[in-house]
Amino acid sequence: MPRVSEKSVKSFKSELPYPFLMVEEGLELIQLNLDDNDELFALIELNRTYLRERLPWLDDIKTILDQQKFIITALDEYRQGKGISYSIKLNNKIIGNIGLNWIDYNNRSCGVGYWISENYMGNGIITKSCKRIINHCFIDLELHRFVLEAAVDNFSSISVANRLGMRLEGSNIDREWLYDHFVDSNIYAITSNELSF
Repeated sequence: MPRVSEKSVKSFKSELPYPFLMVEEGLELIQLNLDDNDELFALIELNRTYLRERLPWLDDIKTILDQQKFIITALDEYRQGKGISYSIKLNNKIIGNIGLNWIDYNNRSCGVGYWISENYMGNGIITKSCKRIINHCFIDLELHRFVLEAAVDNFSSISVANRLGMRLEGSNIDREWLYDHFVDSNIYAITSNELSF
């Protein structure tokens, strides 16, 4: 028996994510653009050792030019409907990055990725930003499933998934190569009909 009544299924038209999302007064998600290059690179440099514990791409962003290439690629992927990368801005200052790493319009699902400056950890900014993106995906874009993947020992991200009411769907063994070792990951998800905020 299908989970969704055939009568309740309506036509779906894929729409690109909005380039600006207000989370709350002073906290905004703004699509990454080339004007952000210097500020974002400086933030990565400041947090390089901390970010290296979790993120596999630090060696790909060694120069301002590397960062510029990343932004150009992110903008191209946005135009193709593959995802979006936002600067997390607190009082007009970039403090991190969040985005949809992938969008599957055929199956109405997407996956989030993020990082935040170590100085701003533990203030609920990522949870609030994820809530805003989830609402945008489910309400504005009419997507149905939202996924967060976190290393099995990344307790900060696991806490985010739990605060969002996401289900643990399973684990992937040796999911990612992180510089010199493999990392296992957990998959968390929530569907639009499970949303409680």
